[in-house]
Amino acid sequence: MIIVSRLEAVPTVKKQVEVVERKGQGHPDYIADGISEYASRYLSMYYLKQFGVILHHNIDKTLIVGGQSAPRFGGGEILRPIYILMSGRATYEVRTKEGTVKVPIGPIVIKAARDWIKQYFRFLDPDVHVVIDYRIGQGSADLVGIYELGMGRVPLANDTSVGVGFAPLTPLEELVYKTERVLNSRDFKARFPEVGEDVKVMGMRVGRDVKLIVAAAMISHLVKDRDHYLSVKEGVKRAVEDLASKIAPDYNVSVTVNAADRPEHGIFYLTVTGTSAEHGDDGMTGRGNRANGLITPTRYMSLEAAAGKNPVSHVGKIYNALAQRIASRVYQQVKDAHEVYVKIVSQIGRPISEPELLSVEIVGGELTSDTKREAEAIAAEELGRITQLTESLLRGEISVF
Repeated sequence: MIIVSRLEAVPTVKKQVEVVERKGQGHPDYIADGISEYASRYLSMYYLKQFGVILHHNIDKTLIVGGQSAPRFGGGEILRPIYILMSGRATYEVRTKEGTVKVPIGPIVIKAARDWIKQYFRFLDPDVHVVIDYRIGQGSADLVGIYELGMGRVPLANDTSVGVGFAPLTPLEELVYKTERVLNSRDFKARFPEVGEDVKVMGMRVGRDVKLIVAAAMISHLVKDRDHYLSVKEGVKRAVEDLASKIAPDYNVSVTVNAADRPEHGIFYLTVTGTSAEHGDDGMTGRGNRANGLITPTRYMSLEAAAGKNPVSHVGKIYNALAQRIASRVYQQVKDAHEVYVKIVSQIGRPISEPELLSVEIVGGELTSDTKREAEAIAAEELGRITQLTESLLRGEISVF
């Protein structure tokens, strides 16, 4: 059921108050999401290679337990490693015509976690600074039965859930998102290698006044003293201010970096490895960014932990990606659409291409019959090719956090 309606609301950009947050690449919650998603991808690719089909799994309950460290200017040590526990469910045994085949779940997901850390951190060593463990529930599958059911059919939803998307981003949302991306970019790290991967950005707007609070972990062995730290901190501030002048030129933007610092008391945001997870900060899949990469309490948003869910039939992942895609297209193609919100509700056991409800709400001018038909056609078209999302998710072309 597709329902297109006009939403009587003030566009977010015109509201008096707006709040946006992004937990960046090295934040403990982001680490949990990233490892969950890598584990799902690695399992999916293994299942495809060995059996020709992605078998049931959900590795969406990763927990990051903070370690303990002793950073200091010019050096520092890890005193207790970060503990990572991956949990969920996966298919351990596959019954084929030739017999039962065991799937090496443990080695696959542990390699996924190690590879993710190596890919996204410069100084966090998965063999030294981290203990990786897993507790994944066992499942089995009858491959013959799966093929007899018909692999060409649209998958059935394996949960009753909701996906949410909206478009466009406001200038503040874009600024918060791009601030973290810039500070974790290769170019910025080349200029300021002292800045670690754990970057968190909180943006607040009241009228035309914007305040950005940036938390950027510093790499202790690259920072020689107090003055060096403060100069790098000033470099971060200038970079964010420069970005703000381009993205939000009509706003009065103030930037605060590492607000908890107390130089007079010797308190600085120093880390050995670039993440606060080394010193007590914990994380969990689904507690960070939503599928569009942001936390937006002044918008509609789903609370689903999309990362780590299987990319074939788990609507908690697929519908969030689909809702975002539909919202973006409707905003771009439908006349006078100032904002678009999409909500997609599944019913377990129904084909994922046949949601119980697909709601498109448009903020803007008059909702004409032509406008309504155009939005309905976009939603129907995207539903019709929903199975293509699986390959895009596997290739990492669609981010879900």
